[in-house]
Amino acid sequence: MAAAPRSNCAINLSVELFGDRWTLLILRDMLFFGRRHFGQLIDSAEHIASNVLANRLKMLVAEGMLTRRDDPTHKQKAIYSLTEKSISLFPILVQISLWGHENLPESIQQGDEIWAVMAGGPKAWARFMDRLRETHLGAAPSQEASAPAGPAARRSGKRRSA
Repeated sequence: MAAAPRSNCAINLSVELFGDRWTLLILRDMLFFGRRHFGQLIDSAEHIASNVLANRLKMLVAEGMLTRRDDPTHKQKAIYSLTEKSISLFPILVQISLWGHENLPESIQQGDEIWAVMAGGPKAWARFMDRLRETHLGAAPSQEASAPAGPAARRSGKRRSA
């Protein structure tokens, strides 16, 4: 993170990384809708400003949430890819989306395929995350998708406060 965090609490650090108005929406568009180019990401229902989008994409790349590479089909375009770090947010975004759909009467259900995945539970989420890994990381498909590993399984050994 660019500035010193307010605290080393895991919730605080997470909110400082993706708790602004736009970052989770950019990740939503990439995770749920397969958007990978600046032009696709700028075309969201929320009307993000181009300078804000450019800033957030740079921040997400710097934080290891995305990678950026030149588009071989166009010299002035880039292709953004999710990293494992951002793919691991999928179950969290599913939970936020399900909560919003149940508790906010004005919310709408978008994309039948993604809602079928969300309703399918952790095994469906794991299969979807495997497809994201194939697309964004070039990972080979797993033989059988299991439930996503919880935070304890992903700990790197660094000590963090709650």
